Amino acid sequence: MIEENETIEEFLAQHATDVEDAVRKAAAAEIMPRFRRLADHEVDRKSGPHDLVTDADRLAERYLTEALGALLPGSVVVGEEAVHANPSVYDAIRGDAPVWIVDPVDGTRQFVHGDTGFCTLVALARHGVVLASWTYAPALDRLATAVRGRGAFLDGERLHAGAPAPGSDLRVATSHPDFTTDEQKRALLGLWTDGVAPRPCGSAGLEYLAVARGELEATAFGWEAAWDHAAGLLLVEEAGGAHLTRTGEPFRITGGNALPFTAARDAGTARRVAELLSGGARRAA
Repeated sequence: MIEENETIEEFLAQHATDVEDAVRKAAAAEIMPRFRRLADHEVDRKSGPHDLVTDADRLAERYLTEALGALLPGSVVVGEEAVHANPSVYDAIRGDAPVWIVDPVDGTRQFVHGDTGFCTLVALARHGVVLASWTYAPALDRLATAVRGRGAFLDGERLHAGAPAPGSDLRVATSHPDFTTDEQKRALLGLWTDGVAPRPCGSAGLEYLAVARGELEATAFGWEAAWDHAAGLLLVEEAGGAHLTRTGEPFRITGGNALPFTAARDAGTARRVAELLSGGARRAA
């Protein structure tokens, strides 16, 4: 196990910038040429009207799958679109091989509507532990990175999430109602209380970045898809934040979490939001 971890650490020390280059090149080749230029036939719907996929998603994921696999032989790629086509691909997150977790366009709805609030998310994990992450907003040309134990950075500057100002309302980005069950909706109602200012979330990756930057106090999400969360959770952790499910346990990318869960600027805020979510669920029961 020690040798395996050292091997991944050595890989990151030597090739983290190569991963960054791959992410940037995928966006330059497949995403940005289609930004605000999508034709109708390049946009499809998956599970519902707010669950969109475009040619940019598919082609950027294909680019990253080839590039990241070549960088780390023996690794596997779990991408959102590959899992949509074959759900068994997701099982690799629980396996022994290093796994790249990829969301080629996080915030596809924003991308389709010509909004700059989308990003590409890449995380490297093993045995259910996220080891490194890359969050790239190509329309803004901003890149956030994190390596476990080495901190979080935005365009090379270290991120510190800090703590909310005493007495201020907690700004919390929450799941879109279309992606929450009735039980989760009831739990989220716990946030509608004095001292909390909930609002609908945009791109999950950019919401996590906002938490890591101290611009948002917390998130409250009701779905587990690792490609939406893995990169951002490590970013928040390495900026000094914390994440908890509504039963008070850290979120696991391997699944089986009590939802909704929160990621927050500091441990105290994470506990408060988790307690509010748990209280909302109890009151509605």
